[in-house]
Amino acid sequence: MEKMKTLAEWKYTPAVSRLGYTRETLYVGLGNRDGDYRFEKRPVSDEMIDKFIGGRGFGLRLLWDAVKPETKWNDPENEIVISGGPICGITQYPGAGKCYSVFLSPLTEQTYNSNAGGYFAPFLKFSGFDAFELQGKADREVIVFVDGDNGTVQVLESNITEDKNAYAVTECLHEYFANDEKDRKNISVVSSGQAAAHSFWGCMNFSFYDPRRKVARLKQAGRGGGGTVLRDKGVLALVVKMSHVTGTSVGPANPDALSKLGGKLHKEIRDFDDVQCQMRTIGTAHLNEIMNDYDLLPVHNYKFGRHDDIGNIHSTEYKKRFAQGMPDGCWYGCSLSCAKATPPFKLTTGPWKGREVIVDGPEYETAAGLGSNVGIFDPEWTIEANFYADHYGIDTISLGTGTAFVCECYELGLINRENTGGLELKFGNKSDLMELIHRIAAGTDEFARIVSLGTRKMKKIFSEKYGADRKTMEDIAMEGQGLEASEYRCQESIAQWGGYFLTLKGPQHDEAWLIFMDMVNKQLPTYEDKAEALFYFPNFRLWFSLVGLCKLPWNDIEPEDNHTKYKGIEAAKVPEHVQNYVEIYNAVTGKNVVKEDLIAMSEKVYNFERIFNLRMGKGKRADHNCPNRGLGPVFEDEWNARPEYFDGKLKEAGIEPGGLSVREKIARLQTHRRGQWEQLVDKVYARRGWNRNGIPTLETVRRLGIDYPDVVELLEKNLKPEDSFA
Repeated sequence: MEKMKTLAEWKYTPAVSRLGYTRETLYVGLGNRDGDYRFEKRPVSDEMIDKFIGGRGFGLRLLWDAVKPETKWNDPENEIVISGGPICGITQYPGAGKCYSVFLSPLTEQTYNSNAGGYFAPFLKFSGFDAFELQGKADREVIVFVDGDNGTVQVLESNITEDKNAYAVTECLHEYFANDEKDRKNISVVSSGQAAAHSFWGCMNFSFYDPRRKVARLKQAGRGGGGTVLRDKGVLALVVKMSHVTGTSVGPANPDALSKLGGKLHKEIRDFDDVQCQMRTIGTAHLNEIMNDYDLLPVHNYKFGRHDDIGNIHSTEYKKRFAQGMPDGCWYGCSLSCAKATPPFKLTTGPWKGREVIVDGPEYETAAGLGSNVGIFDPEWTIEANFYADHYGIDTISLGTGTAFVCECYELGLINRENTGGLELKFGNKSDLMELIHRIAAGTDEFARIVSLGTRKMKKIFSEKYGADRKTMEDIAMEGQGLEASEYRCQESIAQWGGYFLTLKGPQHDEAWLIFMDMVNKQLPTYEDKAEALFYFPNFRLWFSLVGLCKLPWNDIEPEDNHTKYKGIEAAKVPEHVQNYVEIYNAVTGKNVVKEDLIAMSEKVYNFERIFNLRMGKGKRADHNCPNRGLGPVFEDEWNARPEYFDGKLKEAGIEPGGLSVREKIARLQTHRRGQWEQLVDKVYARRGWNRNGIPTLETVRRLGIDYPDVVELLEKNLKPEDSFA
């Protein structure tokens, strides 16, 4: 590869991380397509650390300062902010390589934050920066390179012209910036793919080098369209290089405590993973059959919760296809090793047809979204779809859920083959559904481009352009706030309605996964119980995003006696692991927090993010929409798949099903559940310290210490006495 032209360069002295922070951030301004490149090192204040902690919190605070209420996702002032947090980069405890990317989303038109593993965030910190801000739009296609070894940041003119997709770009840049084969592991690349140039489903791929397989592997910040924002800025890739990584690079206050805590969890993983979740051998795909057993597996656009062909996508089928016996952690020291990879896999379609590639995943969300939800029960097809989605820069969850919506629209006759450019987009039609993915990437087919704008925009365009019935599409489209739902069928869990549709950024499972607690274990009998769970778990889960940790080691491995020592909600919290995190935080930062402080940290950021969305014209009750398909059956075949079950639900509601047609039963149950939804919303809002319109109260922001003048001014304009719970 020829040497790339340097458009701008800045030299700096890397700050050393102490107690988890370098206390400096990196700002790279690309100008407004005018070649005005700018670099700044910005200080991190004590207040920034106390109020926003790191990771997602830093990202939200920096983005707030960068944009205006009228800023759109494709305006130059929109930023991508990437930050790991104080614990990010430790090597003693599993799951410590995570970072969050924060930006204004093309899908939701408000703030979004998406997590990824890989080496980028730790390398960025050890290069001297707690966060990376990217703003503006380049005047040509560029690569931004942070060289932590030599203390330079460069904007380079990309000379990659042939294949601008993720795997090709990532391999090319690992080779270009490395001095030799051994040096490749010191590189991390963030890239997207050609689909992100026009699709709102664009994801960002974060790399880590696998020296055993001699290939760069990818982990995705998949959701919300971050890859779309990256490509809109004219950035082909971000690259960071850092050779000097040790177990104490974060500058911990008590490294011995970290080693002790890590040793304890490593032992639990060694002793119990094989009989618990099998993360080391299968990863999250172990959920396929479990979800099917409890009618929670999304089948045919969430119409059904199970399928007779589950054996074809049983986790044992994926286990056969995943390489075994190699550690697959996406950061040093993670023995949970859930980042599964295939042996060389021969592609059968698309521009790389015939090539043998290493495919990362599929994880459960992809196995279900690009599997049962689109009616395909073929792991080989799903693995290939997973590869091309990553390669093209497409979020697999939005792709799966959005494509499932397209399939149902096609089968209902709302769209036809003339509309789809000749594709027969029925559930299970493997060849045409794969072709749709390739057309989305190419960006030349009109229908594929419409699909790639997301489900919310599809509803509008299908109605206006093809005459599709809008009411039917609103009933069946599994999206909230413009974001496609992740892959759990939530109809039977009132608490999970909230876990999906009362979230900050749309129906993504990273806030609260309460299905088992609610409908299987019956641990949340009252609305107050559900509201408490929808306060605690979104805040506790958010804490991981502030400090740079993966959530999976929290509850995908448990102490052997967790369910004998603790019951109900307390057992679901996995108290021993919560205490681990308290001690890890203290061991890194030198502070002396207790477990209640973790929730207090998160609650500040949770409410700030809600207020940020209010500032962007969202963040009210009307934006917490829940489709009818999310609440219960919409069509007769859904009811008739489990008639006794649904008749029983009517009886529980005090409605006698005898004498009612199936259509009447559906209408009655939907009316009842819509009433339950409204009750849930009120209880959750009250518990969170919000008013009836879903806006944090002045009392709440004062209690949390985020009553900044601009925050108070915004709230005073929007809080109305009639919306108070008092």
